[in-house]
Amino acid sequence: MTLPAGVQRREFDGEERLATRGEPVYGEPTVEGWRLWDARRSKVAAMLEAGVDTGLSGGDSILYLGAASGTTVSHVADFTGPTYAVEFAPRPVRDLIGVAESRDRLFPLLADARRPETYAHVVESDLEAIVQDVATRGQATVAVRNRQFLADDGRLVAAIKARSEDVTATPESVFDDALSELESTYEVLETTRLDPLHEDHLGIVARPR
Repeated sequence: MTLPAGVQRREFDGEERLATRGEPVYGEPTVEGWRLWDARRSKVAAMLEAGVDTGLSGGDSILYLGAASGTTVSHVADFTGPTYAVEFAPRPVRDLIGVAESRDRLFPLLADARRPETYAHVVESDLEAIVQDVATRGQATVAVRNRQFLADDGRLVAAIKARSEDVTATPESVFDDALSELESTYEVLETTRLDPLHEDHLGIVARPR
């Protein structure tokens, strides 16, 4: 599978690993300006390692939902264009602001991804991709509500965490319910389980209907 422009496989300790070019964020090793993108700490990296065609391209405009303290979104912003990073919790946003200081295309937003109307005045429309990793109930609903920002030929790249939806249900039933809801708004192109790197997570790539 072809990696997005700006993502390469580089050698770290004798092993070929994913890497992006940028300032280190979380103590990750670097080689000649390339920073290790650890798939054990990033669902997007895990999807790329699994051979998923995410549809992400170098220079894409991105809405990243669930940015947390910036581990994955920092790598995404290394190779994409304007990246709007939405995070609900104030403490991680403070870290995210620090990450953005060395990335002029990364824009942290303290906001609730379940309420896109609160940041619609800031985020541009017709974005190339939405990347979603929100650990909250109603993950498919979040993707549906944020579709308004996505270009008609854009991509949704999402990781659904089963335990955030229902700890009593099987992951398979949670994933089936999420896909059923997504299909009202998106055409699902590819799914893959992210175990064992991310237990009980489903990676999804979709495009708007």
